[in-house]
Amino acid sequence: MKYDFDKIIDRRDTDSIKWDFAVEFGLPADVLPLWVADMDIPTAPAVTEALVQRARHGIFGYSDVKGEYFDAVRAWFSSRHGLEVKSDWLVKTSGVVFALYNAVRAATEKGDAVLIQPPVYHPFYRAIEDNGRRVVLNELIYENGAYSIDFEDFERKIVTENVKLFILCSPHNPIGRVWTREELKRLGDISSRHSVTVVSDEIHCDFTLSGYTHVPFLNACPGMAERTILCTAPSKTFNVAGLQCSNIFIPGEELREAFKREVSLTGFSGINSMGLSACRAAYEGGADWLDELLVYLEGNLGFVRSYLSSELPEIKLVEPQGTYFAWLDFSALGLSDEALNDLIVNKAKLWLDAGNIFGKSGEGFQRVVLACPRKTLAEAMERLKGAVRSL
Repeated sequence: MKYDFDKIIDRRDTDSIKWDFAVEFGLPADVLPLWVADMDIPTAPAVTEALVQRARHGIFGYSDVKGEYFDAVRAWFSSRHGLEVKSDWLVKTSGVVFALYNAVRAATEKGDAVLIQPPVYHPFYRAIEDNGRRVVLNELIYENGAYSIDFEDFERKIVTENVKLFILCSPHNPIGRVWTREELKRLGDISSRHSVTVVSDEIHCDFTLSGYTHVPFLNACPGMAERTILCTAPSKTFNVAGLQCSNIFIPGEELREAFKREVSLTGFSGINSMGLSACRAAYEGGADWLDELLVYLEGNLGFVRSYLSSELPEIKLVEPQGTYFAWLDFSALGLSDEALNDLIVNKAKLWLDAGNIFGKSGEGFQRVVLACPRKTLAEAMERLKGAVRSL
């Protein structure tokens, strides 16, 4: 490989939430963190070079971007995902979670119902509840180690709860499903039939495994364009979440203006200059780095799959199709959630994401971030084996 993803970079004492704040989160100082979704892998050289060049300029005043920025974004989504976006669709925000909060306010009124599909990224709940809206759950079906959508329940809930907004996670975090065009179209058809607006969080769109293809919601459901907010960012793909830059595509003028009004009411006025530089550089010069990273991450998944099969067969891997997560089913251990978390944190000395934060249907599961050097994963698996064998 051209890039060295095996190199371990010490992130301690760098103000890293992942590595430097265990005690503040109420955990032992010596836990090995594989929780929050950022990578223990340096970003693409093209991004680093652009940031160094920008830093050397020495002036960091108020910034915005011109056509070259959009050209880079447009070319990326066209070449990688077959999505053709227009410049007037683009609203730049500081992050996808920030965009979710504003989307909820733009598309609904207080007391309105917003539907999500647990187990799902936990800020979805907060974006709804913090804005005084009602959470409606369309639980994903878990059978024979795999997840699927309960479409009948999806439509029934929309009708009975008078749902106004559906927040889609695609690819789905934490379970790793890459929804098919047919599944997305069915969701879109139901949403269209009942005048439901869709927010599609596609922040993990660049992470799909061999044999799977991410289909943008706008491509699967072009008839929903006027009622769709599509959320993207370079943050996960290129490990630049701390630079706070996301690209939100909203084809419908009325919905886009409502979204922009909500953003304006927060006092937000622009992306920091380093985030803008990083995004453009990533999309212009990071493709070959990402292609190699995807191969490496698939190798990490293979390592975990093999290790669990031979050393910890009681822990089941829910086979992902995308993202850089492993969603592990610990239910065969017969532990309560409290006992399972004690096993993970205090016996294995691991910091993972407990499944219950993604919803009640996540109880008995743990989410592991695979985006790290393989040696780190090997240490984590050894710690986990030692803890399980101590039961």
